[in-house]
Amino acid sequence: MWRDIASAFPGVGLTGPAGETSLAGIERQLGQAVPASLRELLLETDGITDDYGTDVVWSSAKILSENVAFRQNVQFRELYRSFDALMFFGDNGGGDQFAFVRDPVRDGNVFVWDHETDSRTRVSASLEEYLRSALGSDGEDWYRD
Repeated sequence: MWRDIASAFPGVGLTGPAGETSLAGIERQLGQAVPASLRELLLETDGITDDYGTDVVWSSAKILSENVAFRQNVQFRELYRSFDALMFFGDNGGGDQFAFVRDPVRDGNVFVWDHETDSRTRVSASLEEYLRSALGSDGEDWYRD
């Protein structure tokens, strides 16, 4: 399903599937489950890039490394609210990150974290809606009003 959705857009890059071991590693090290829709996507393709080369959905390895880095960065702790409730999984290529919220659980909604304001704003009701919007846009700020 996920490969079919992404392949409908020109210039999209897909990879082979992630393994259950890498998803289990994310869950173990972050102490939170990978959301069901993201798990399904990663088991079909371990990341998606758009025609600009932006990581619309990061690889499982990058999901783990970026989330650990955000949570452990001492400077970020001084500048921003905690990232523990978020699971980042993609970016816009300009510094903003896309995430699922786990606390409180937001039932698959995708949020954007703005790196300049530290705001966390809902941008779509599902991962599928997020993908269609991000891949169908012609710029990094598709989610802004």
